[in-house]
Amino acid sequence: MTSARSTTPPTAAHHPARRPAAAVGAVFLLVGILGFIPGITTNYDQLGFAGHHSGALLLGIFAVSVLHNVVHLLFGVAGLVLARSAGGALAFLVGGGVVYLVLWLYGLVVDHESSANFVPLNAADNWLHLALGVGMIALGLVLGRAARAGTSR
Repeated sequence: MTSARSTTPPTAAHHPARRPAAAVGAVFLLVGILGFIPGITTNYDQLGFAGHHSGALLLGIFAVSVLHNVVHLLFGVAGLVLARSAGGALAFLVGGGVVYLVLWLYGLVVDHESSANFVPLNAADNWLHLALGVGMIALGLVLGRAARAGTSR
C-alpha cells in the first residue's frame, strides 16, 4: 500500500515559505503605498518626513511619516525579491521578524515625544510590531521545519 503523502522533498521552486514571504512582502508594499493616500491616511496634511511631529495616521491608528512609508515600500520590495528563493524567503521571514521585534523593543523604551522617536511610533505601532515580529519568525521557523521534514522522509 502506498502512502498518500509524497516522499519527494520540496524543490526550491516549491518551497513552502516562498508564497507566504511574497504575500508578506506584498502587504508591506501595499501599506507603504496606502501611507501616501489621503483619506486612508488621516491628517495627511501633517505627514512629515520623519520624527514624532508627523501627525499622519494610517487608517487613523498607526503613526506614519514619509520615511516610515518608504521603509514599508523597501521592506515590501525586499520581501518580493527574497521570496524568489527558498533561503531568501526564510531569511526575509525570520530576519524581518527579528527587525520588527527590535523595533518593538525600541518603541517600548523610546519616549514617543522625544526626537529619538524618528520613525515615528505610537502604542498601536508597538503592538503591531510585536505581532509582526512574532508572526514572521514563527512562520519562517514552521515553514523551514516543514520543508526539512519533507526532505527527511
